[in-house]
Amino acid sequence: MDLATVIGLVVAIIGIIGGNILEGGDPMKLINLPGFFIVVLGSLGAVMISQPLSVMIGLPKFILKAFFGGAQHNSAETVELFVQMADKARREGLLALEADVEKIHDPFTRKGVQLMIDGTDPELLREIMEIERESMKHRHEGNFAALEFMGGIAPTIGVLGAVMGLMGVMSHLDEPDHIGPGIATAFVATFYGVFTANVLWLPLANKLKNNSKHELHALDVVIEGLMSIQAGDNPRIVREKLEGFLQPSARGKKDDHAEARREAA
Repeated sequence: MDLATVIGLVVAIIGIIGGNILEGGDPMKLINLPGFFIVVLGSLGAVMISQPLSVMIGLPKFILKAFFGGAQHNSAETVELFVQMADKARREGLLALEADVEKIHDPFTRKGVQLMIDGTDPELLREIMEIERESMKHRHEGNFAALEFMGGIAPTIGVLGAVMGLMGVMSHLDEPDHIGPGIATAFVATFYGVFTANVLWLPLANKLKNNSKHELHALDVVIEGLMSIQAGDNPRIVREKLEGFLQPSARGKKDDHAEARREAA
């Protein structure tokens, strides 16, 4: 579970509802079923008009990645994996890596290693892996667009809900006791629109966009690792090259641990 997403959402809700209570408001008055239907279903319908059906079908699963996606790729571990494979390939040849392919859990890495073992031309191998990378990027961008569109349209739909509520109020001006509560209820729809846009859709889109950047960066590490092994680079060169993708604080840690174990032995 991505705790930052969960904690951030809880903090935002506590801040907004808590502020409402401190101002003397009643949080129960923020519950308005007609306003909820107008904003949420109206926004969802508008997004469905703007996006292909395939994007809408995959959107719920994509959103869940913001809460349960976590770190799918550990680039430091990927570097260590390729260093080990480079060492084995130099000592025993590329075919010796065949026994290790099934131990690789990441499908992208496993596919690349298998193609490399099969003797795929380096340029063709890079092309195949980059097509796979671009395909994933394209899928992600479609989902970002859907969430960002929802974030842009929700406040406008909220205003539409407020206008509809005010129309109801204006039709009952002969009942002064109902004007105040009626206006308050009308503006709840605007609250839903601004709330969902700025606490849910836009932050989720940004979070998932950042996660996608990290994932694409991790795929770049894999592609360069494949190219290095296929070129016959020695393990130290492979490490130096791939650790250039890592944050300075993550570089050399696994190598240091390995050295310590060898010295202890």
